[in-house]
Amino acid sequence: MPLPTSSARKELHRRQITCTGFRRDDGLWDVDAHLTDIKTIPFENAYRGTIQPGDAIHDMWVRITVDEQLVIHNCIAVTDKSPFGCCPDITAIFKRLIGEKITAGWTARVKKLVGGLQGCTHLTDLLGPATTTIFQTMAGVRKGRNSTETTKPFYIDGCHAWASDGEQVLAHHPKFHTSAKKP
Repeated sequence: MPLPTSSARKELHRRQITCTGFRRDDGLWDVDAHLTDIKTIPFENAYRGTIQPGDAIHDMWVRITVDEQLVIHNCIAVTDKSPFGCCPDITAIFKRLIGEKITAGWTARVKKLVGGLQGCTHLTDLLGPATTTIFQTMAGVRKGRNSTETTKPFYIDGCHAWASDGEQVLAHHPKFHTSAKKP
């Protein structure tokens, strides 16, 4: 069901995030995440001059490469367009994520390693949808390997659908279903 009709309005800004997942020939997995911010009106920018409607203010990319255990083997960030000349200077900081494992506390770990003044808000925020895309990309291929799980998947109790006492956990991860542990 779409959103309800709104009052009359004019679009001024559009942010688009696209994430594409890949299985690589070498057994690793990539997600390429792309963010653009576009205005529908011209505006002045001290660094780039007049930015015309349709020209991206932000045009940024992140690629994360993981193995089946969700350990990051590479993280590449690229800033093609930005409102300030210094923005591309920070992209190398995202290499700090190499060796990290996507698990419980991942978002906090990302913010600690590449967030705030030491990073870029847009690129850091792009890691969220990139991470969920990794799971969606690997889901069909990794299905059926749950019987050997020794660690509770981090997404259990992460949202309503994955409540530890809910039907999804019972069906897909019965070892971690909370009612199964009650006497």
